[in-house]
Amino acid sequence: MTTLNGLPAHILLVHAIVVLLPLSALLLVLSSVWPKARGKLAGPNAVLAVLVVIMVPITTDAGEWLERRVARTPLLRDHTELGDTALWVAIPVAVLALVVWWRQRENQKADTEVEGDDTAVATAAGRKTYLAPASTKVTAVLAVLSILAAGAAVYDVYRIGDSGAQASWQGKFSENAAPRGER
Repeated sequence: MTTLNGLPAHILLVHAIVVLLPLSALLLVLSSVWPKARGKLAGPNAVLAVLVVIMVPITTDAGEWLERRVARTPLLRDHTELGDTALWVAIPVAVLALVVWWRQRENQKADTEVEGDDTAVATAAGRKTYLAPASTKVTAVLAVLSILAAGAAVYDVYRIGDSGAQASWQGKFSENAAPRGER
């Protein structure tokens, strides 16, 4: 992807990553530590997190296309190197979002079967689960990992965005406003 509506695609796509990756990280933390939120947010956040993982390489490819068409500076080099790290923070957020969703799904199935009738208790007890949906220890470990992954993702997005703003704007504006008649 090169341009959208005459503008470099990167400067448009990057806004989606800047909003959606931290949003997915926040939803991951909420769904991993708050059971009520887990039931409502885990599924949509799993979809969102996977979408972000798909969008990151598209955005970085568009950034590499743009990099070849602007003046090379040390600030631009720093930004492109940092931009390559986005995928490595988006993947853990997506994996953990999928795990939280899957555990919620396993837990909901077991709860639904137990509430059904007396014969369903045996079915729920015999159902094979993979991610220990009832284990508080696993839930605690996932919560800690989710907080760490979310913090890393938000911090990385901040670093990448700051370096991109520095590369784009440093030295390209005046500290003094132009007189009103000269704008």
